[in-house]
Amino acid sequence: MEQLRIDKWLWAARFFKTRSLATDAVERGKVRIAGERVKPARVARLGEIVQVDNGSTEWEVVVRALSGVRGPAEKARLLYEETAESIAAREREAERRRLFREPGVEIKGRPTKRDRRLLDRATE
Repeated sequence: MEQLRIDKWLWAARFFKTRSLATDAVERGKVRIAGERVKPARVARLGEIVQVDNGSTEWEVVVRALSGVRGPAEKARLLYEETAESIAAREREAERRRLFREPGVEIKGRPTKRDRRLLDRATE
């Protein structure tokens, strides 16, 4: 396979659960190739550096192989190689999240009076 749409590659590499989520992310500018915003139909090429923000994690990867088929995670990891800077940044972010939990993460929906008081105390 010589040419493959970037949204399809992101889906096959398991950065996004569905292809439509991958397409939406590319359209919103959450995916960049060599620092430039791209369109979903942009062709992915071997050796390109792709920056992906899938909402919870930011990745910087080098395209190592192309595949339009979504397979197991072990095969998906062979499609890209994460840069050393990206690995370090993800580890720092994971450590930061482990040490500092956002005060409203556990609250689902509208806060109760008790939740509101706890939030107010946390922000004082």
